[in-house]
Amino acid sequence: MSTSALLIVLLLALLAGGVWIAITLGIVAWAGVAFFSSTRPEINLFTSYWNTYSSLSLASLPMFIWMGEILYRTRLAEQMFAGLAPWLERLPGRLLHVNVLGCGLFGAVSGSSAATCATIAKISLPELSKRGYDNGMMLGSLCGAGTLGILVPPSIAMIVYAIASDVSIIRMFIAGVLPALLLMVLFSGYIVVWALLHPDRMPAAGPRRSLGEKLRASGQLIPVLLLILFVFLSMVTGVATANEASAFGVLGALLVAWWGGSLSRKSLLDSLSGALRMSCMIMFILGAASFLTVAMGFTGIPKALSQWVVSLDLSPYMLIAVLTVIYLMLGCALDGVSMIVLTTAVVLPMVQAAGFDPIWFGVYIILMIEVAQITPPVGFNLFVLQGMSGQSILTIARASVPFFCLMMVCVAIIVVFPAVATWLPQFVMGR
Repeated sequence: MSTSALLIVLLLALLAGGVWIAITLGIVAWAGVAFFSSTRPEINLFTSYWNTYSSLSLASLPMFIWMGEILYRTRLAEQMFAGLAPWLERLPGRLLHVNVLGCGLFGAVSGSSAATCATIAKISLPELSKRGYDNGMMLGSLCGAGTLGILVPPSIAMIVYAIASDVSIIRMFIAGVLPALLLMVLFSGYIVVWALLHPDRMPAAGPRRSLGEKLRASGQLIPVLLLILFVFLSMVTGVATANEASAFGVLGALLVAWWGGSLSRKSLLDSLSGALRMSCMIMFILGAASFLTVAMGFTGIPKALSQWVVSLDLSPYMLIAVLTVIYLMLGCALDGVSMIVLTTAVVLPMVQAAGFDPIWFGVYIILMIEVAQITPPVGFNLFVLQGMSGQSILTIARASVPFFCLMMVCVAIIVVFPAVATWLPQFVMGR
């Protein structure tokens, strides 16, 4: 049996046995170096972990996670619903659009799909149910829009991909802006069409509000919007690096929480604890992934795969079609971070050999991870909504099917028109 086949069998056996993904990657990497190279695995292990953890690029990861954890424990979701609802009451679909816009806004301060979905659902589900909105559209729009948490910058998954593929974190953040807006337009467009086709399933419109009332209702959103703009623009304009912007983001989140009366000793300690757990989990996985990348280099698997793909003479579209099927299958069993670290070392050389931009490919992977968030049986957003709504996984999955299809449409658009992902970072930062 070939080297690659043996390592893949070992990888699948460990994953099927329930071994943690970081430990699985480390064991497979150790086996690859120990049995298929002449070097000492322990030296490569220590070097790989040290190089990963000493990277300055990684410093922004725990800070952005902490920023999201702080705001997760504020009344931001309530303020979003109260601030957005008055502006959407005359649009077909009305308050269903709050799910899309609310998830997009919270994704900009969270970086996590599950946190975005849970936070917005906590406020949105009771409010929309009380007003008589269709149950399927409530669940489906929340399930789909909740995935925006890992596409809207600053995204934790984007940082992981940037580190794993050695590309600019800031370029990845900028590249995610237009695809995120495109996906939000697709979601809201579908809600508008559905509402126009099913007026009998929409509740009666509420009373009209004056411009002054709308502005007053949205006033509480201003500090968060200013924080989002400041963090993003400070990176784009070069005023701050990603690390510095993440520190500013934490300071701003603490000020927003203090201003809103949500900052307490308990909430601060809870946010630190949550950020520490998630950061350690991701860093553990990244260290093991770095070791696996080194092992793959010694075994020659990435080079052999790249040469094999080139020899097949596949068209770019056919290669992406094959990868899409693979990522859909992986999404049925793995979380997003695991999908990135498991595949980047092997897939990226193939993709670059086929002529694809690594920044574009990062956006593609993030979109495929979004799809995985609502794909049974391990779609995290399905579990989040099951716990919050009391509905069955099957009911939620069925409601999310249209939004799954819209995500695949978004993937197709960026494949056919790659400039959707690559134009903005090139325009802002140059080539």
